[in-house]
Amino acid sequence: MKENHPTLRATLEMLLDSPVSRRVPMQRVVERECGHGRIERRELRCSAVLAGKTQFPGLQQIYRLERERLIKKTGKRTVEVEYGICSLSRKEAGPRTLLRLRRGEWKIENQSHHVRDVTYDEDHSPARCGSIPQVLAAFRNVAIGLMRSAGQRNIAAATRYYAARPWEALALIGLPATFK
Repeated sequence: MKENHPTLRATLEMLLDSPVSRRVPMQRVVERECGHGRIERRELRCSAVLAGKTQFPGLQQIYRLERERLIKKTGKRTVEVEYGICSLSRKEAGPRTLLRLRRGEWKIENQSHHVRDVTYDEDHSPARCGSIPQVLAAFRNVAIGLMRSAGQRNIAAATRYYAARPWEALALIGLPATFK
């Protein structure tokens, strides 16, 4: 829940993160994880208290997700809190499932957007007019998808590999290589 729905966000904050929250029926899960030089703690609290009571007809649950990260080397600690709504009922998704689904969104970010940003330096592309940025992003997504379907895990290395062997790149899209 971003700031674009200030009334709903304020309601979520009041129900999930204030003294009022003690009266709200809630489910909770906490996960801890160590790795990559950091300690992470995630806590998700969810409630069905607003189901059917808002302008969002599919709203079944509300949640508060707190992410706390401690960098071991520096001791730097960061805390992020996000609020959200969900169309899955309690039976369909308890707090552990909601947390897993929420974390799954980062998989898309890491597999596509991050690769486009880092490997293809997309953020510094001079293409800025009309639909050119979207078309180029689509081409990059297709290239990444083709390389992943060919079993490539490191897209930067695969890009260099296929750049040096264009006939193999053509074979990825089913075109016969007529030159070598």
